[in-house]
Amino acid sequence: MGKRIDLIAPDGTTATVSTHGAEPVSWRVGGREYLWSGDPAHWNRHAPWLFPVVGASAGAAVRVDGHAYPMGQHGFARDLTFAVIERSDDSVRLRLADSDATRAHYPYAFRLDVTARLRPAGLDFEVIVANPGDGPLPYALGFHPAFPWPFAGGERAKDGGYAVEFETAERPFAPKVGDGGLLLRDEQPVPLDGRLLPLDPAIFTEAFVFRNAASRVMRFTGAGGAAIRMEAEDFPHLAVWTKPTAPFLSLECWTGHADWAGFDGDLAERDSQRLLAPGAQARHGVRLSLEG
Repeated sequence: MGKRIDLIAPDGTTATVSTHGAEPVSWRVGGREYLWSGDPAHWNRHAPWLFPVVGASAGAAVRVDGHAYPMGQHGFARDLTFAVIERSDDSVRLRLADSDATRAHYPYAFRLDVTARLRPAGLDFEVIVANPGDGPLPYALGFHPAFPWPFAGGERAKDGGYAVEFETAERPFAPKVGDGGLLLRDEQPVPLDGRLLPLDPAIFTEAFVFRNAASRVMRFTGAGGAAIRMEAEDFPHLAVWTKPTAPFLSLECWTGHADWAGFDGDLAERDSQRLLAPGAQARHGVRLSLEG
């Protein structure tokens, strides 16, 4: 779905970005693929952008001025077609703007620009959220890339030498996830060893969500010394997720998160939802790098 745009860096690093959701669907370094394939047997996405909410909304709807608007998991941007605004050999800028279709779910004027830019062994993103309307714009933004685990394919193993390394120590607890994907006030322990989360498929019954994380960088490290580094700019929440039998790992960065179970307030009152002033814009960034 969507038009696919191929990018290439001077060192031969390549990427492919789809106009469907502005989603990167390939990132190859040294001829090896480092983005999840999107195999529908496990998860049919690669690295979606999440907007205008992150996570589940209570009652599968958001409320604005007392009116309920249907809202699916992670919003709608990942399922809509972006327009190509600019492109070069190593970069592309894509845009989604409000329309009759979006206003049926989110009654606001907005503009969402996603720029992907390649560099040697790296793939960078700049996201601009703009409010052309005459009132505050409540929004949340997230990035949800998945990477092959193991990097070279094959089976995951408890003692396979893979881990997630955080920039600094994080609280070893995360909210439990309840019915419909809503967050619970109860917490689950996270098996952190200092800054390190040793990876074992059995630990993932749900996502580990690090609200207001101290780290801005996560590294997905492999047994052979290679690592995928993700640096997030102005994304206060981080998450690590996979499915029990899926050969991938997702590192996520969010400005907001799912509703708490029992929330019934206005979208502007949702925990961690940003409020962007009329005429203003906000910038967020993500840098992916292959190390080692």
